[in-house]
Amino acid sequence: MSRKQHNFKGAEVSCCVKYFLFGFNIIFWLLGAAFLGIGLWAWAEKAMLSNISSITDLGGFDPVWLFIVVGGVMFILGFAGCIGALRENTFLLKFFSVFLGLIFFLELTAGILAFVFKDWIKDQLNFFINNNVKAYRDDIDLQNLIDFAQEYWSCCGAHGPNDWNLNIYFNCTDFNPSRESCGVPFSCCVKDPAEDVLNTQCGYDVRHQGELDQQKYIYTKGCVGQFEKWLQDNLIIVAGIFVGIALLQIFGICLAQNLVSDIRAVKANW
Repeated sequence: MSRKQHNFKGAEVSCCVKYFLFGFNIIFWLLGAAFLGIGLWAWAEKAMLSNISSITDLGGFDPVWLFIVVGGVMFILGFAGCIGALRENTFLLKFFSVFLGLIFFLELTAGILAFVFKDWIKDQLNFFINNNVKAYRDDIDLQNLIDFAQEYWSCCGAHGPNDWNLNIYFNCTDFNPSRESCGVPFSCCVKDPAEDVLNTQCGYDVRHQGELDQQKYIYTKGCVGQFEKWLQDNLIIVAGIFVGIALLQIFGICLAQNLVSDIRAVKANW
């Protein structure tokens, strides 16, 4: 009996590792729940939950998808890590570490492929932006995302303002009855610091003018080129963020595996 007690005391579950992993994952879990809640609330506001078929009707990317997918993954991983650490459940801890390892592997693969196939990625980005330019008025969240991107990177369209010809409201044809014909969204406009009120009509008819005249009123550089320039200017910050995320993932996997080893060692002495 005394021998068994001695062996049991020799193998213990580290409380520090256990509760650190629990705390690490409860933050992860709550963030996931918040992202998921925001996504579902946005869908409810657009009546998509009551009409699921409307999800497939969108011509472009719905930013709400990003919140739902990221939130869902974070929620599931956080739940598995929390309960696994608290209840010392090796199945949930293994699920947490394997799933986190898979995400890390996919991120690493995506990073390598993005570096190797830079031109293909550029073409896909161009296709993505143009596809969403077509659907600009179809979804308010998509519209806000495009406006934010054009304002932040001081750009207009994928390669220039004429990309807005792809949109039925902004195209420059004689058969377009829209008041926005041959114009661009207000987010393409060069901001006047003296203006206190946003002029949402600043892009009307602007593409009737020559390119030199357009530069006085709107951004004439495309968002693909501006995004590439932003990446080059902020390469250290972007790389630092990705390295930081990768280290957090590796740290989480190591903690989970360490806890699994402790639990197995304790069970082996029972």
